[in-house]
Amino acid sequence: MTTLGEALITLLETHGVDTVFGIPGVHTVELYRGLARSKIRHVTPRHEQGAGFMADGYARASGRPGVAFVITGPGLTNTITAMGQARADSVPMLVISGVNAMPTLGKGLGFLHELPDQRGMMEKVALLSRRVTKANELPDALAQAFALFSSSRPGPVHIEIPTDVMVEPADDIAALLSNAAPPAPDGAAIAHAAKLIAAARRPLILAGGGAKRAEMALRRLAETLGAPVIETTNARGLLHRHPLCVPASPSLKAVRALMAEADLVVAAGTEFGPTDYDGYGDGGFVLPSNLIRIDIGADQLARRPVTVGIQADCAEAIEALLAAIGPTHPAASGGEARAAAARKAALAELSPAYVAQVHAVEMIRDALPGAIVVGDSTQPVYAANLYYDHDRPGGWFNAATGFGALGYGPPAAIGAALAVPDAPVVCLTGDGGFQFTLPELGAALDAQVPVIFVVWNNRGYREIETSMLDVGVEPVGVSPAPPDFCKLAEAYGIGAERLVDIDALPRALKRARATGLPCVIEIIVD
Repeated sequence: MTTLGEALITLLETHGVDTVFGIPGVHTVELYRGLARSKIRHVTPRHEQGAGFMADGYARASGRPGVAFVITGPGLTNTITAMGQARADSVPMLVISGVNAMPTLGKGLGFLHELPDQRGMMEKVALLSRRVTKANELPDALAQAFALFSSSRPGPVHIEIPTDVMVEPADDIAALLSNAAPPAPDGAAIAHAAKLIAAARRPLILAGGGAKRAEMALRRLAETLGAPVIETTNARGLLHRHPLCVPASPSLKAVRALMAEADLVVAAGTEFGPTDYDGYGDGGFVLPSNLIRIDIGADQLARRPVTVGIQADCAEAIEALLAAIGPTHPAASGGEARAAAARKAALAELSPAYVAQVHAVEMIRDALPGAIVVGDSTQPVYAANLYYDHDRPGGWFNAATGFGALGYGPPAAIGAALAVPDAPVVCLTGDGGFQFTLPELGAALDAQVPVIFVVWNNRGYREIETSMLDVGVEPVGVSPAPPDFCKLAEAYGIGAERLVDIDALPRALKRARATGLPCVIEIIVD
């Protein structure tokens, strides 16, 4: 007899899943029955939050859903933070959990890991939370999840399986595969947008994370229009070093000025969130008045006024726009000069400390070309989110925007390294954030992923301390003592070195990369 737990593994394989992140427990043992015989790789984090963050990093790096197995109750609640981050950043994540036996649910009898309403709780965080109550419901539940990932704005999906349902016979169930896709661009909307583009003399493009897999189409549109391209944090790496690229935050005055002088803005895959567009909280961002907006989600298009809204995948919508305006469309003059002036002015807005921190990030990029740099909430990440040109589309992402979960970087970097094993992967974290998920060093060693953990050690929560001082609050609680990171790495059997001179970073990165193993590089910051 094949149990439902065994069938789950087969169904996941059919949907293309090759890796799951999780910590087994008594309520998920049956989900592991078929795992050892499968082709799916299981990675054991040291905390369920790590499982979620690893699934997130895997999904961002690969473009495929990250999958986590977690136990009922505390395992699932530990994963909620990672699911919140995934929802904020539109990351496809499938969390499969157990739940207590069907006859006990909602009765408050005090069973192990019991919650009053586990699925009801998850409905507040997940895009969809579904309980499988019979074996034959599982294929549809999985098909619904994967259809959502491929056809609309993605995010976390939760499926829970009661312990008594996991052991039901499931010999005859088969996968239901979906060919769901985003809606095709509406012809009338494309035609309207093409007319606006034809009349524009100072066009501009805003690129967000939703456009990060549309590089070639975006490049052609920018060059056809002669339009500068402003990149939000999650779009960095598109159009690297292109003369029309403006890899700077719309929170900066220079970037806002560039937007204000445009007579048409095409926004592709960006939600206009405050952490990208009003990072200083000064209220100075003004939504463009002549706005063509492309987004996969109808809900996003409805949230802000637009001149033309196009619901579609970014690449498909841009290709439709290019076809509508035709190859003979005259490019606007002065686009490259406008972009160059904005880059220069944006960089000039940064403080000397931020410029130095951006330079440190550029050292990483230049020492390891094509690297995936996964950031935590730490000073050089904040600085580079304001201004930094990465060299790999989708290769710069972090938790310092959107939901802002501290401790994201280390486990997410492990997930990314498993998803793209040929790419160098660097986790850029601070001493405070690293301590949130420090035990995941053990998971990196288990999985033998060559993640380079670069620790920016300024001995505390320096950004929070600065924020307190800026508003006249005496700093409290911002100086947690850091451990000796090198000794801790060595305790896990991981190589480490400590730098007191930032100029030594490129050589240290190359040495670490050459080992083919996880490494820690600690940078002591004055």
